[in-house]
Amino acid sequence: MPSINYKHLLYFWTVARVGSIARACKELHVTQPAVSAQLQKLEQQLGEPLFARRGRGLALTEAGRTAFQYADEIFSLGRELTETLRGRPTGKPMRLTVGVTDAFPKLLAYRILAPALRMERPVRLVLQDDRPERLFAELSIHELDLVLADAPLPPTVPVRAYNHLLGECGVTFFATPPLAEAHAAGFPASLDDAPVILPTEGTTLRRGLSQWLDAAGLRPRIVAEVGDSALLKSFGQAGIGIFAAPSAIEAEVRRQYGVAVVGRVEEIRERFYAISIERRLKHPAVIAITQAAREGLFSPARPRRTRKTAEAAAESPE
Repeated sequence: MPSINYKHLLYFWTVARVGSIARACKELHVTQPAVSAQLQKLEQQLGEPLFARRGRGLALTEAGRTAFQYADEIFSLGRELTETLRGRPTGKPMRLTVGVTDAFPKLLAYRILAPALRMERPVRLVLQDDRPERLFAELSIHELDLVLADAPLPPTVPVRAYNHLLGECGVTFFATPPLAEAHAAGFPASLDDAPVILPTEGTTLRRGLSQWLDAAGLRPRIVAEVGDSALLKSFGQAGIGIFAAPSAIEAEVRRQYGVAVVGRVEEIRERFYAISIERRLKHPAVIAITQAAREGLFSPARPRRTRKTAEAAAESPE
């Protein structure tokens, strides 16, 4: 079989990536007949149709999806080769585009991404905060390098991407010092009829909290439901009610919002993911943040020493 014409492959890959011949023409700065001709030649060479008409648009055939996967890897390796040989001139920042889902704790997003900004090679970080479905759409066309989410990519989302688990932790309940003092004793039973602020329905944390409260037979008074994690904490800071956040950022929440700990629950497990198009991570900044999260932020911690365990240790014979 003769070798593939990489110009033909580039035109095919661009059309498949951006979703239409018209948009591909704008990106490639060529005419529509030129792109159509290159696609036809590639299909003749491969002996398979790569696109099928779907309404007014194009859809990849099974052969087209296979070809796109290979082309994506080929051009990804080509970019990697170019960057390696160029050595990236000193002072020229490496671009990292990250989508953060709206329910993802913003303090945690900062903790996860901070290692990228401390790399020896300078990094220019571009962040986008939006609904998951919009971010996954951007990821699918390579507008984002990574999406931070509190749940893996749903199987119903038509995006070929991979979930990289960063880690997991329990949940801490916070409130203003007076409210925390009033409900810390007897926790978690003290949550019954207590004012609480919950994430909105459909979020991962809301499901975990609701299941745990139901299992414990607790019925707090829901005073607000807030979708944005930062806004939820601001309501809690104002004394509206008790709120929950991942234990991994307990110190940051207390310091930034001036709140105190009401109690901690390890049974509610919050898991956090970096979702990328790549199965094997290659972007140096992405590798840095995933390693730092797994080895530091979410590394297994020693069991928390409670008052009861401290008293038991004091009473134990030497």
